[in-house]
Amino acid sequence: MAIEEKVEMTASEREIMRVVWTLGEATSKDIVDVLEAKKEWKPATAKTFIGRLVKKGFLLAEPEGNKYIYSAAISEEDSVKTAAHRLFDQICHKQAGKTIADMLAEAPLSHQDVELIQQVLDEKKKHAVDEVACNCVPGQCKCSTH
Repeated sequence: MAIEEKVEMTASEREIMRVVWTLGEATSKDIVDVLEAKKEWKPATAKTFIGRLVKKGFLLAEPEGNKYIYSAAISEEDSVKTAAHRLFDQICHKQAGKTIADMLAEAPLSHQDVELIQQVLDEKKKHAVDEVACNCVPGQCKCSTH
């Protein structure tokens, strides 16, 4: 099943996916074993989330004997990019800079991360505009454009 663009992954589903992304492929028992220290889920709870992820198309399920082997249908990088794009599609474009700055202020970053971000900003600065246009319909934001 192909992943539909509008399908979103819940925080609990993302926990399952993080295990699968790390292991490459996993059984439901593998997933439960990894998450039981972090979550107090019963195996049935994890299996419910796994089933939802298969139905949504995020996980692939291959039968092997009396169990299934699960693998990711989407990479972690693509998943994170999709989530970020969704976030920025849902806010006024005029708020994008502040939102990014707020995220940077809260995120733990290495020196290498800061260098990468600085390189992106240096490149972005070459093509920056004086004012970002609002993308909202009237009554949807407080930017005073409407």
